Amino acid sequence: MNNQSQNKILFSSLLVVLFLVFLLNISLGQVNIPVKEVFKSLTGLSSSKETWEYIIVNFRLPKAITAILVGVGLSISGLLMQTLFRNPLAGPYVLGLSSGSSLGVALVILGSGFLPGFLASILLSSYGIILASCLGSFLVLLLILVVSVKIRDTATILIVGLMFSSFTGSIVSVLSYFSSAEQLQKFTFWSMGNLGNLSWQNILILTIVIVLGLLLSLFSIKSLDALLLGENYAKSMGLNIKKSRYIIIIATSLLAGSITAFAGPIAFIGLAVPHLAKLLFQTSNHKILFWSTILIGGILMLFCDMISQMPGLEFTLPINAITSIIGAPIVIWLLVRKKSLI
Repeated sequence: MNNQSQNKILFSSLLVVLFLVFLLNISLGQVNIPVKEVFKSLTGLSSSKETWEYIIVNFRLPKAITAILVGVGLSISGLLMQTLFRNPLAGPYVLGLSSGSSLGVALVILGSGFLPGFLASILLSSYGIILASCLGSFLVLLLILVVSVKIRDTATILIVGLMFSSFTGSIVSVLSYFSSAEQLQKFTFWSMGNLGNLSWQNILILTIVIVLGLLLSLFSIKSLDALLLGENYAKSMGLNIKKSRYIIIIATSLLAGSITAFAGPIAFIGLAVPHLAKLLFQTSNHKILFWSTILIGGILMLFCDMISQMPGLEFTLPINAITSIIGAPIVIWLLVRKKSLI
């Protein structure tokens, strides 16, 4: 069997697994709903119980769609960063976008005590926190783009991103020191990530941004294949390094920044999934890795969400903790194998 046939079988299998995990994700939870009833509801048929129908449409389905969007966006942005910096441990937040978002949210939540009451109540709403996160991420993106104009070496941009993360993290620490226990608790809950707080309108906005980021990523596939062999080789092929770098950074910021704004910072998915795709398909061709990373990212995020809402539990575990518990051993295992890494 040739590689093309194997890839088709693998892609078909991943699609089937994604669909099954999607159904299971909606089925399992504090209230167990039979998969048959979930399928009937999704295909437009009325469920046997109105309560089940209400839970599926208003809670389970939006959360499952959000999980797929988050898994896809973080996984692709991780793939972009690992290829751009030729660093197997680069993730979607390596440029400091997550730290910028955290700083924006920290200024609103931890600094709300210094604001007038009416203004604090507006900023502390769900939309206020999303806006603060977006602005923080966007500010870091602007700084990165300004720095990248004067820097030719891509590795130096990586260091600059890490310095931005350290700087913004220090400011958050100072704000935390002067904050009340209630403010710290609210900021901690945000930093744990949450897939279940988005309305259908929020999901639509997030979907549009994710699709834009994916289109830019798809446009960069040839550039990514060339950059994988080194910048000098890419230049010899006629690739405009600066233009490609800008597009990749903007695509990553759209994907990672929007996800952090709407769902909070979620670790390890963007770091682990690209390596799983390389290990499964045994290729460095980004045309294959792009689609395989999308499918595996969606599957893994849905799986993590299923664990966070295990049947019988009266509470939902923090999604960021679950992704770290699952993602960290995967990365360690890949490092020990020393395969699939760039």
